[in-house]
Amino acid sequence: MEDKVKILLVDDREENLIALEAILSSLDQELVRARSGEDALKALLTDEYAVILLDVVMPGMDGFETARDIKRRKKTRDIPIIFLTAINSDPDYAFRGYAAGAVDFISKPFDPWVLRAKVSVFVDLYNKNRQLERQAVLLKEQAELLKEQAELLRRRGLLDEEKA
Repeated sequence: MEDKVKILLVDDREENLIALEAILSSLDQELVRARSGEDALKALLTDEYAVILLDVVMPGMDGFETARDIKRRKKTRDIPIIFLTAINSDPDYAFRGYAAGAVDFISKPFDPWVLRAKVSVFVDLYNKNRQLERQAVLLKEQAELLKEQAELLRRRGLLDEEKA
């Protein structure tokens, strides 16, 4: 059973954060709020996230600028970002989102089922990546143990150099 992962919800409007929490609550993951781009960047300094839902239009640092800063950091560059916006569904506007590092760009109003499904895919990918990382560590540890055992057998003369 996988632990709950964190999903970062970034929007300056309380009602949008409440709606996102309602839509995503059935995924049973930890939903973390950020009310600005600056708050999102601070949250990313201390915790690891499976996916970020990022509003485009916010006062101060907008979503595009926030995404660019997220993608500049080695620690956060691989976190998928889904842009959410009510402003414009123009293809050029979406292109700006993709250029800033988004994996998806969704115009409001959006279908809650579609958003939930997309976020669920990124949560599953995150969990599978963590599992692969744990397995890689275990394999490395096992290889080191086998190497140590072979060295001991070689020292005792029980293993030929060519077989090691």
